[in-house]
Amino acid sequence: MSRVINPESAGKDRTRLTKIVVIAIRELLRQKEPGDTSRDLIACILMSLEGIYETVDASVEAWEKRGYWLKADRFRMDWQWTKILADKMRPLVLNENYNELIPLMVQVLQALESVKVSDNHRLGTPWTGAWAELQASLKN
Repeated sequence: MSRVINPESAGKDRTRLTKIVVIAIRELLRQKEPGDTSRDLIACILMSLEGIYETVDASVEAWEKRGYWLKADRFRMDWQWTKILADKMRPLVLNENYNELIPLMVQVLQALESVKVSDNHRLGTPWTGAWAELQASLKN
């Protein structure tokens, strides 16, 4: 029997989510004034950061099974910033406090400065409807 390969790994999800964050911040910078699109973009960035943090444990699981504790802990520390910034952003996003979100967005951009996304990406506009999705998640 052959090996089963899962094409949807945590690493691929994390890469896709980091690219989505970079694209959403680029689009947010193009916005002239806050509106519905800005809300969707900010909600998408928040949910993507939370999604990135959720992929970390799945990635280090194999290392921990093999006893690579230091490697697993280092990887967790490398991505801890996503949880910290998402926790800071959540109340600001929900209250639509755009002025206080700007420094956090700068920190996110600095953390993801090595992520390269071409202008001809195939990710589309993943932020469409993100505000409604965020609001729906609060009700559950």
